[in-house]
This record gives sequence, C-alpha cells and structure tokens, in this order.
Amino acid sequence: MIPMIGRLYREKNVTTTVYSRSLVNKSVIQILKTHRFVKQIEDGLSDSGLSVVDSFPILQEAVKLDLGPCRLDIGKLAVEYKNDNRGLSVEDFVREALTEAVESKAELAGSTDVVLYGFGRIGRILARLLIEKAGSGDGLRLKAIVVRESGKGDLQKRASLLRRDSVHGPFAGTIAVDEEDNALIANGNYIKVIYSNDPASVDYTQYGIENAVLIDNTGKWRDQEGLSQHLQCPGIARVMLTAPGKGSLKNIVHGVNNDMIEDSDKIISAASCTTNAIVPPLKAIEDKFGIEYGHVETVHSYTNDQNLLDNFHKGPRRGRAAPLNMVLTETGAATAAAKALPSLNGKLTGNSIRVPTPNVSMAILNLTLEKETSLEEMNEYLRWVSLHSPLQRQVDFVSSPDAVSTDFVGSRHASVIDAGATIVNGRHCVLYVWYDNEFGYSCQVLRILQQISGVEYPVYPAE
Repeated sequence: MIPMIGRLYREKNVTTTVYSRSLVNKSVIQILKTHRFVKQIEDGLSDSGLSVVDSFPILQEAVKLDLGPCRLDIGKLAVEYKNDNRGLSVEDFVREALTEAVESKAELAGSTDVVLYGFGRIGRILARLLIEKAGSGDGLRLKAIVVRESGKGDLQKRASLLRRDSVHGPFAGTIAVDEEDNALIANGNYIKVIYSNDPASVDYTQYGIENAVLIDNTGKWRDQEGLSQHLQCPGIARVMLTAPGKGSLKNIVHGVNNDMIEDSDKIISAASCTTNAIVPPLKAIEDKFGIEYGHVETVHSYTNDQNLLDNFHKGPRRGRAAPLNMVLTETGAATAAAKALPSLNGKLTGNSIRVPTPNVSMAILNLTLEKETSLEEMNEYLRWVSLHSPLQRQVDFVSSPDAVSTDFVGSRHASVIDAGATIVNGRHCVLYVWYDNEFGYSCQVLRILQQISGVEYPVYPAE
C-alpha cells in the first residue's frame, strides 16, 4: 500500500485517507492503527477495526484510474463496499464511486508561493507541514523564510533547529545547507533564507517569488497598518498573521468562521492557539445546548515570551522563572472567541495559568447551558462531533482514563475533549480540553492557507 499511496500523492495530488486520517508518509504500524481506529465510528466491525485486507483492493483499483486532485477515503469506500448488496466487483464499485473524481478532475489553482516571516516555534512547524504537504509541487510551495541575521553560522543554526526539535522530534527527511546562495534544501524543497530587519524593504520578485502569501510569525505587527508593510513588497499578494489581530482584522478559526474570508481580504489573522482550541467545542455546545454564560481557564505551557530565570519583563508576573513557577496571567481568548462566534459576545470571561511544561495546554470550559443535559448525552454528542460533524478536523475526543499532556504532542486537531473529566449537572457543565498549542494551532493556520490558496480539494466519497 505504501508505494501506491506515495505515487498517488506525488503524481496526482491525491491524499489517501482512512476516515479523514491521512495515510501519506505513514509507517506500516501507523497505517494499521489508523484502520483499527475505525471501530470507534462504524458499528458491526470486529474488535480489530477495519482490515487492510478490505481497503487494499479499493486502493489497487483507485490507482488504475485517472484521478484529479482530491482526498480519497479508502476506509469509507471499503465499508460502503462491504455493505453494498448489488454483487458488484471491486473494480466496478470503485469506478462507479469515483466517476466524478475522474470526469470532473478538479482544476488545479496553480502553485502558490509561501513566505514565512519569522522562523521561531510556529514558523518552523509550519515549514515542516508545508514540506510534508509539497506533493507534486503544484499546491503550496515554501519559497523563502525571512529572519534577522544573527552572525556567523546563522544558516547552520537555522537548519539545525529545523532538523531537530526537543518537543516534536526529528525532521522527517533530509536537510542540506547551501551556504553560497543562503538557502536550505529540505526533502528537495529549495528554501531561500532572506535576511532583513525591515518588512517593507524586501523585493521578493528577485528571488523568483510572485503573488505569494506571507505568513507573519513574529507577532510584532498585529493591525492593518503594521501588516500592510508586507504588501508594499513586490511579490507579496496576501498576508496572514499567526497571532490575534487587532482593530478591523478578521480573526479566523478554521471550521467555524472561515466562510468569512473574501477574495478582497488581503490581511487576515489566524487568531491564537487558545482561541482555536476553545471556539470549535464552544460552537458545538452552543449549537446543541445553547450557552448562557461561561468562564474559560487555560492551563498553558510556558512560551518564549517568559524568562528562563527571574529577570525584568514588561508584563506582570512573566518575569519570574518559567520552568520553576505556575504564573497567573491574562488571556484574551475569551474576548477573541466572540469575534469568531458572535453569539458568545458578552457571555465569556477568561484567565490563564502558565505552567512549567514546554508544550500542550488545557482549556477548562466552565459553562452554564440554556438546556439541561446529562453526562452521557454530553459525551456522546461530543464524540459524534469529533467523528461525523463538519468540525471533525478541529475537535478530537479521548476517553482514556490515563491520558496526560504528552499524549497530545503532535495532535493535528485544534482541541481534544477529555471525556473522562467531563462534569455535567443539569444546566452546568465543565469540559476539559487538551490542545497542542504549537502543532495543532499550526495545522489550523495551514488549513486557512490552503483555503485562500485554492488547494482544498474535493473529498471522495462525498462527506
């Protein structure tokens, strides 16, 4: 299966999935675990879940077809075929099911150049994701990163930080350095390293970059005026901010309000990691039970904004040593949530505690609902949301009694509901929501980038 999955991806921009979980670049064990996961969704399967014996023939037949770019769910097709009582052969069933994928071949929007402005925690994770999703090269192409030069050995240090990560592990592939031309070569992707201290002074066209989306990861400029400096540069068409936007900027949480994005929007914000974590489950709860009011408490891993040891800091409390203290601080996520979900305006308060862990945070949603419910109904509903709803890429669900924060490092969901910790008493409920504040958030940023670049391909079978 692995070479067929790779060939579909590289040659046709077809991402092979099993119940929305990608099989691209996955190991044998990961593919088997993904198949086993299906037993949580579909009734009537054995305890071992969906078998590769069932999905393999589907994949074999799909490879023979002249498919256009899409997300191909061989897991759902395999289950549909098992339940089909018409006596069709696998070949006939697959051809029928994928007729539209062959006949209407989605038109490629053409490749989109991407520039990362800033190469810190989020910048490097976005680089990994963009390189991972390069496919045939016809979609998103990471063309450059922009940083301030830090002296001798700068390029080697940038490469090393991309190659090895203390939290997220080693880079999946190879990274080479082109000292002469100031570039990194990651899995064959040629990435120019541009040194600049002024966002308005770079001519990107001289590096072969045209109509690019620039992702500002610095957080230095958060309003329309500051971020507009990037648009003055030749070669830049749109700007995304990986921090909460101020003023009139649209704060987008993918899966919730991304339909607000218009072609005329040249600058948009992907909001914050915490806003992305809390808004999808809040929307799910609001849609089903209604929310009268609530309080959001985030238990957040420490960040580079804090000090390793006690030292001066312009913010209250953040000057104290991050690895040694729980630090009470503020969060704007509750207010920002109302920007993405206006029905919550005036209903939420929030606060935050920074704790001595390097990654993965938790949001505690203490809510008063408009309708009474039970623990069983609440958990079953949230489980359904994670498996079948339009929010399934944003909300995950775990019922393990032994889950701890490191279990969610690398989660691609914006939030993970911990079912074992849920508390419900009539109209009052408390939800405990895990989130990888680095990786999960970066995946949300990438989903917005895919949308505005036109590389969100159709799904087969249709959801």
